[in-house]
Amino acid sequence: MEIGINLPVMSPGLHRDSLLSWCERIDQGFYSSLAVGERIAFYNPEVLTTLAAAAATTSRVKLVSNVIVPMLHHPVMLAKQLATLDTLSSGRLVVGLGVGGREQDYQAVDAPMGRRLRRLADAVAAMRRVWSQEPVVPEALPVGPAPSRATGPTLLAGSLSPDAIAVSSRWADGLTGFAFGPSEMEMKMQLDAARKAWEGRGRPKPWLATGFWYALGDDARAQLDAYLDRYLNFMAPIARDSVKAICSVTSAERLREAVQKARDLGADEVLLVPTTADPDDVHRVADILA
Repeated sequence: MEIGINLPVMSPGLHRDSLLSWCERIDQGFYSSLAVGERIAFYNPEVLTTLAAAAATTSRVKLVSNVIVPMLHHPVMLAKQLATLDTLSSGRLVVGLGVGGREQDYQAVDAPMGRRLRRLADAVAAMRRVWSQEPVVPEALPVGPAPSRATGPTLLAGSLSPDAIAVSSRWADGLTGFAFGPSEMEMKMQLDAARKAWEGRGRPKPWLATGFWYALGDDARAQLDAYLDRYLNFMAPIARDSVKAICSVTSAERLREAVQKARDLGADEVLLVPTTADPDDVHRVADILA
């Protein structure tokens, strides 16, 4: 099983030097992937710009959007940006796509929230037409650059519920799930739902990734709680406290247990989500899991 890690773009204190240090350290050998998530109405760097910086400062790891919400973008422009990232990274781009669950992000860019699963599938179809070099405008040149594969980058569905996973099996190459605990039940439900959905459509075995938040060190619990209070600010306090109560990876032992749990359930990759901007976390995790 592969181990990837997200850049701490949702953590306070991230700046140019620390972000580049994260990229360089992640690329040094232990990790399989470097991932970046998207928020609009939040204090995080923009996802595509950040992935471009990562593409320029790494040469080995996969670069994963974990995840982009296509309904917050024009599909043709997003297809062009992603193809450019795929070119800059020599084909290392893996595109995680989802519908998002934050109304504030939709409001910030004047995007409606209705029919999101259908609109996500429509956006994927539009992007694949761009990547196949089908002209967008009659008698005009295709929208380039062409990605490294004619069908475009690998697409993973950032879906959590069995129903959403089943719908995404129509267009995705695999799953990039997320477990809040992480509990065995959460991870098993998502991974089993993906296997069943892909098999039901007669499609090849999907790539199965999962992920979870973690914190390490003497103040790990306080660090994780502070991160979640900030990141989940769109939730009512009672709902936010419920999430905090089930998040349990606050020690080296818990981290090893959670990763082993994912391995035992047949995950192909774990994408860890740090709750600090300190680049030393890259080596702390590698020391624990290597």
